[in-house]
Amino acid sequence: MQKILVANRGEIALRVMRTAKRMGIKTVAVYSEADKHAAHVLYADEAIHIGAAASSESYLRGTKIIEVAKDLGVDGIHPGYGFLSENAEFSKKVRAAGITFIGPREEAITVMGSKLAAKDAVKNFDIPMVPGTEHAIADIAEAIEVAQEIGFPLLIKASAGGGGKGMRAVYEEKDLAEQMQLAVSEATSAFGDGSVFIERYVTEPRHIEIQIIADQHGNVLHLFERECSIQRRHQKVIEEAPSAVLSPALREEMGQAAIRVAKACDYEGAGTVEFLLDAQNRFYFLEMNTRLQVEHPVTECITGLDLVEQQIRIARGEELSIKQEDLKINGHSLELRVYAEDPLNNFLPSIGTLINYSEPKGAGIRVDSGYVDGDEIPIYYDPMIAKLIVHADTRLGAIELLKQAIKNYNIEGIATTLPFGLFVANHESFVSGNFDTGFVGKHYSNEIFFDSLKAENELAAKFALFAYKTENEQLKVADRKDWRWLEARK
Repeated sequence: MQKILVANRGEIALRVMRTAKRMGIKTVAVYSEADKHAAHVLYADEAIHIGAAASSESYLRGTKIIEVAKDLGVDGIHPGYGFLSENAEFSKKVRAAGITFIGPREEAITVMGSKLAAKDAVKNFDIPMVPGTEHAIADIAEAIEVAQEIGFPLLIKASAGGGGKGMRAVYEEKDLAEQMQLAVSEATSAFGDGSVFIERYVTEPRHIEIQIIADQHGNVLHLFERECSIQRRHQKVIEEAPSAVLSPALREEMGQAAIRVAKACDYEGAGTVEFLLDAQNRFYFLEMNTRLQVEHPVTECITGLDLVEQQIRIARGEELSIKQEDLKINGHSLELRVYAEDPLNNFLPSIGTLINYSEPKGAGIRVDSGYVDGDEIPIYYDPMIAKLIVHADTRLGAIELLKQAIKNYNIEGIATTLPFGLFVANHESFVSGNFDTGFVGKHYSNEIFFDSLKAENELAAKFALFAYKTENEQLKVADRKDWRWLEARK
């Protein structure tokens, strides 16, 4: 594999290209009109304009991207995450064009792309699942019958869904019909598929995911877990590895379950199996993401593996060079997603220009970003600016390093989630590890957040005043002997 096209943009495009270049592989960037001066375009060996700013006219144009790859003699296409990364038809067409798709085969993407199909695929592999329906439900009478059987509260979920779209929690039977209609409508609008199913609502769960890698020779490994419970509107904000609550025995049990899920769909490449963990430490299969995850760096930090390199080697047909017993957890890692969003305005996008942009540096600090000082944050795409990752010997050490890195991260011109990250890192529930997916709902509001900022600013002001007074009260002594005023005293 001599040349790779990265069918993506921003930080993940740069992330993939850096590993490819380290491996001696040339890189090709594709870009939209809005990204013609983007960092990933300047970094690549070659860059091709593929369309207008809207993703539907650029980064989602699979046929165009394949044409570019063929014209440039590309050996492999890496889809990153988002856009075409979980599009089974794109994977199929890439392979049909004689190009290596750096990811799983279309059959695995198709099966795991539907929550119902995924549940059906793994049901014979001894995978714990949340009680619920195994088929799509459209009839409200059937829905009521199922609800009475599994009990309230329950969750209506879009089969083709993700990111909380097409998902509704129902606490009483009288609300079931209305919430089903809303879920179906939202699922149809978001995914073109209105299929929904019902399952028991696991209250106050933790969101635990297991990273796996699988080669083309039947070898599958799990790379331990990531804790992804700090979420807002079902979107992850802070991730960490390992989890603060998993025992070695439970970690291995969940890891082996994830391996069985991968084997159930003959998986190849890097993938993530997601579970819910309840208050009694019972875990349930949620879904499988058939791509690289946004939060993969925390796994890289604790294992020492480069997951993009593993993806490329697997796609080239190489056998995994490591075994399960070779893998050990090294320290603790945290990741904060730095979004161009305003925490004081319901996390609405904050579009504008990055002014005086500078990233924190130092031992244990890593920043995966797609922007530089002076760049515009376009409105057309996901508002993530960067991922701030830290790695330390202990969890408390990682939390302290994250707080230090946030304070040394300078972004002006737009609102970001950096202050929210500091709020979480300072919260006693997060520090203690006693939290779940309801953390934001329980502990965060505009008023609480504003008060925390006010208290921090007051503390900073008091410290500055103390430093000023101390400085003025100290005796100043010249450290040079040749100043004119000193000579004049003689």
